[in-house]
Amino acid sequence: MNFDSYWAAVDEELAAIPGRPVLDLVPQRATDEATSYTVRLTSTGPYRVFGHLSIPTGDGPFPALLQTPRYGSVNHVPHPNDRSRYVVLGLMHRGQRLADEGFSAAYPGLLTMDIDDPASYIYRGIAADCLRGAEFLMGLAEVDRARVAVTGDDLAVLTAARRPGFSAVRVTELLFYRAMEARLRSSHYPLEELNDYLRAGSSAEIVDKTIAYFDPARHAPAVAGRTLLAVDDPDWCAPLTGAFPAASVYQLTHLDGTDNDFLDAWLAELSGVRPMSRYLA
Repeated sequence: MNFDSYWAAVDEELAAIPGRPVLDLVPQRATDEATSYTVRLTSTGPYRVFGHLSIPTGDGPFPALLQTPRYGSVNHVPHPNDRSRYVVLGLMHRGQRLADEGFSAAYPGLLTMDIDDPASYIYRGIAADCLRGAEFLMGLAEVDRARVAVTGDDLAVLTAARRPGFSAVRVTELLFYRAMEARLRSSHYPLEELNDYLRAGSSAEIVDKTIAYFDPARHAPAVAGRTLLAVDDPDWCAPLTGAFPAASVYQLTHLDGTDNDFLDAWLAELSGVRPMSRYLA
């Protein structure tokens, strides 16, 4: 199956499954600035995924922000700064905490789960979870469809490529980009999972074929929104940057206040809201 057919099949599966969103108010998280909910959505499988949804107080529509899931068992509730300015959906994909009924993801191990077969690879379903979250967020009456952003790792790129309408894409981590090369440059997890898997006897050619479907450089040309890549090595990421129609690069300093303030201000300017620091001056 070629790249386009692979992802068209995911879209077709999602289209055949109603999202059936269920929202529950979370009174203990209510503030003067925003109202919070938990959300359950049906993705491919079918599988019920989870999200934290927050809607600002006041007259909308508001800019919106989709936070795609990080790699790990737990994703946190969106930060109060984001909840006060955006309709924000923080998504948990299948297997993560709060979306683990019937399947609990293993860490390490998720990255290589069923990786020998692209059709059953776990990230095919995880990508579908993100696409379903995008559909739900964009369909909310409180959302200004001209100001919808997505933030996260490669899943943010994939989601923006497959679901038109994102005005901004903020990429703060990379997992699948040049992964078969990157695994040789570091022994850190999660990329070390690929090395562990190959040492156990799997074929590098088979693994490379599967993860190629998720390489953000292959999805980048379809991303219409303004894109920011926050990376350690701009030269390493130059092919990815050049694949986007409109992308810029921020070199991470790993000074939390400096990086967070820049990333927040970049998105705030595009979304028409005030920048907010998470740190005391």
